[in-house]
Amino acid sequence: MSSRYLVITELFLPTKGGTAVWFDEVYRRIGGKEIHIVTADVPGAAEHDAAHLNTIHRVSLRRHWWLKPESLAMYAKLFGKALGLALRHEFDAVHAGRVLPEGLAGWAVARLVRRPLVIYAHGEEITTWRQSGKFQAMVFAYKHADRIIANSEFTRDELLKLGVAADKIALIPPGVDIHRFCPGLETADLRASLGLAGGEQLILSVGRLSRRKGFDQVIAALPALLKQGINAHYAVVGIGEDRDYLSALARQIGVADRVHLLGHVAAEDLPRWYNAADVFAMPNREINGDNEGFGMVFLEAAACGTPTLAGKAGGTGAAVVDTVTGLRVDGVSVDEVAAGLSRLLGSPNFARQLGSRGHQRALAEFAWEKVAEKTLALDKGL
Repeated sequence: MSSRYLVITELFLPTKGGTAVWFDEVYRRIGGKEIHIVTADVPGAAEHDAAHLNTIHRVSLRRHWWLKPESLAMYAKLFGKALGLALRHEFDAVHAGRVLPEGLAGWAVARLVRRPLVIYAHGEEITTWRQSGKFQAMVFAYKHADRIIANSEFTRDELLKLGVAADKIALIPPGVDIHRFCPGLETADLRASLGLAGGEQLILSVGRLSRRKGFDQVIAALPALLKQGINAHYAVVGIGEDRDYLSALARQIGVADRVHLLGHVAAEDLPRWYNAADVFAMPNREINGDNEGFGMVFLEAAACGTPTLAGKAGGTGAAVVDTVTGLRVDGVSVDEVAAGLSRLLGSPNFARQLGSRGHQRALAEFAWEKVAEKTLALDKGL
């Protein structure tokens, strides 16, 4: 498995987030130093890149308020670095991590050196980018790509609504490291750190603390669970703009002692937190067009054998199969979130069945090696 790609992506490890993980995991499996990745210069990059299998090129990607648009310098730097590499090296294709700015810069480079262009579509950009100029640039880039990788059926359908030709779209969901995220890890110390006793159950969320993730709905559902005799605590791994809001909400409804906002956790501890949880929950909902395009955290939980609760909005159906590997509920409704959590926490055998099937599905369909194979197979149609 080897191919020569020029990859343009602002998001790449050690930057936090599922998209950054996706690109790092896939391209190191596709090839070695013949794959060149143009990405943002971020703290910790030098240490990360030193032993990387691919060739990494870092550029400063900062927006400037005095430019119109503010991201103009980003476009220029990505284009300049990528074009220089494309003129010095022989690539099979140009891959862009997002439609803007990477896709537009990638389109210019790909056409100048006469190579195919592949753009990743994640979903939320299509439903939220409605400013006239930005929207038109997005549609132009998608329509002029040779192939688009959609992360879910939801994202594919949104692309079709834009008028993108169906035969250009390849459905390739992200994956999970099944060797790192696995069942059976030691968790006693993690549960003890939250003060959990033997009969108490743990709900876990992982992700950026933003409103559409639905973490506030889980907090709001805790009183109903307690009334039913379900002795639950709630831990959230992640940082973001909603931290103060979530803390205030927990205090307001009297569950502050049961809500644990953990911030960042050590990378080696994240799989253990999934193992420590009785249920993983992210009851996402759409807010002002902002949606969850897929939800890689659901795969991480599934790979650890933990049953999941997802919202029905966006593309989570590709990650969580309702009543098979987890439950999907209306994330707008606190009652539905509470009912779903109650069903999982109150029916241990049912929850274990969901967790087991989720684990098997993660192994069979979502290992990063399989995602890399699908990505490499795109070459045959270009």
